[in-house]
Amino acid sequence: MSGYGRFAYFYDRLTQNVEYDRIAALCDELIKKYGSEREVVLDLACGTGSLSEELAKLGYDVIGVDLSDQMLEVAMDKRFDSGLPIQYLRQSMTELDLYGAVDAVICVLDSINHLEHMEDVKKTFERVSMFTCDGGLFIFDVNTVYKHQEILADNAFCYDLDGLFCAWQNELNDDDSVNVYLDFFEVREDGAYERFSEDFTERIFGESELERLLKEYDFQLIGKFDGFSDKPCTEKSQRILYVCKRLNRG
Repeated sequence: MSGYGRFAYFYDRLTQNVEYDRIAALCDELIKKYGSEREVVLDLACGTGSLSEELAKLGYDVIGVDLSDQMLEVAMDKRFDSGLPIQYLRQSMTELDLYGAVDAVICVLDSINHLEHMEDVKKTFERVSMFTCDGGLFIFDVNTVYKHQEILADNAFCYDLDGLFCAWQNELNDDDSVNVYLDFFEVREDGAYERFSEDFTERIFGESELERLLKEYDFQLIGKFDGFSDKPCTEKSQRILYVCKRLNRG
């Protein structure tokens, strides 16, 4: 799977429904309520930096980490426009390497589902644990089996935007992973359309497996919520938000 390439330059237009300010406000509320300090935050798999920008507006020192050069280019353009002091690093989640510990790690919008194997999740949790302060928070989400089987499944979606058309086709696999195929048609100056494609896979990781790894790497599970809310999860929850606290190293 190729991951995000040219898709990065249209990502924000295709995700206009994501309320990054509300997600940042929720994370801020959780950090105030459960965290030990409220200063340095890591936005893990930060993408185009939309959440990093909102967290910086709330007064956090923000570090954004992503593996995609194209995503980071868009993020740095936003930083140039806003003037916010956000530090961006190109790194894999599984090989996270910071200069020091942070007060909270936030990894949302199903970034964990993009990891290829449970071993990659294990490596990510290990690195997050290593760079989270005692008493700090790890806030992340995953898409559910219900979303994979019922919402994404083998369904197709179309986005018709100004100067851009996107055809989104999903393919549900037997292991509840979903292959996502994106075809973009962008209007050129001469009025013709230029086509290009991207593809990636989202994988399901079981709740019991995730909770076992959290415990293994010294995280206490504070709660699981239905998406970006304070409501408990249900059988039809599409996204589970995990809120975890890093135990003291003793």
